[in-house]
Amino acid sequence: MNNFSITLSDIGVMVKRNLIKYRRIPQLLIFSTIQPVMFLLLFTYVFGGAIKVGSLDYINFLLPGILVQTVLFGAMQTGVGLADDVSRGMIDRFRSLPMARSAVLAGRTIADLLRNIFVIFLMTAVGFIIGFRIENGFFNYLAAVSVISLFGFAFSWISATIGLSVKNIETAQVAGFIWVFPLAFGSSIFVPVDTMSSMIKTFATHNPITYTVDTVRALTLGTPVGNNIWYAFAWIVGIMIVFVPLAVNRYRKIS
Repeated sequence: MNNFSITLSDIGVMVKRNLIKYRRIPQLLIFSTIQPVMFLLLFTYVFGGAIKVGSLDYINFLLPGILVQTVLFGAMQTGVGLADDVSRGMIDRFRSLPMARSAVLAGRTIADLLRNIFVIFLMTAVGFIIGFRIENGFFNYLAAVSVISLFGFAFSWISATIGLSVKNIETAQVAGFIWVFPLAFGSSIFVPVDTMSSMIKTFATHNPITYTVDTVRALTLGTPVGNNIWYAFAWIVGIMIVFVPLAVNRYRKIS
């Protein structure tokens, strides 16, 4: 086997290792699913009647945003998982093994990507139960799922950088969510950007979450995508370019 094949094999082993954890500790998957379901139900039935989104049913406006929020919050678990491995000495054990250095980080982020894809389909099913409908065909929905998944994968690398930097589970949780909440609520996930005050509107308009959510809405509802998809991909690529090397650098410096 050449080096590339060995690296892929090592990454596959680490992906399997991280996915097995969900089978052995199913509460991790259950609670990561309950939270977005609660957001969906609360905003649909508690706030939905007060939020005007034109001629759209609020559930059709809301669900694409909730899907993006779900992978965003799910991506934060990457940092928590890596901080847990660091605190328990697992990273030192992995580094002592004859395996590719990239396997630990790639295995963790890919495993979380697969978990996010599962949760996306599950959340879509819940959305269908309470009235959500795909208006633009199944293949465009799959394109939307791809955009959401790539977005979550990119943010997993931000989370990985944080988790490897703080090396503590509790701190990783706080450090991860403390900057995600302003990004999530200062976006078009729950309400149209046009309804916001001028200062928040400027922030929300150029928020990477807004570009991604608006792209997903357009793909699922059949409205014009415009430049949103290019801005969304630009943010995804930019995040990867910055944070993949940072995460790798933090991994190498762990003593």
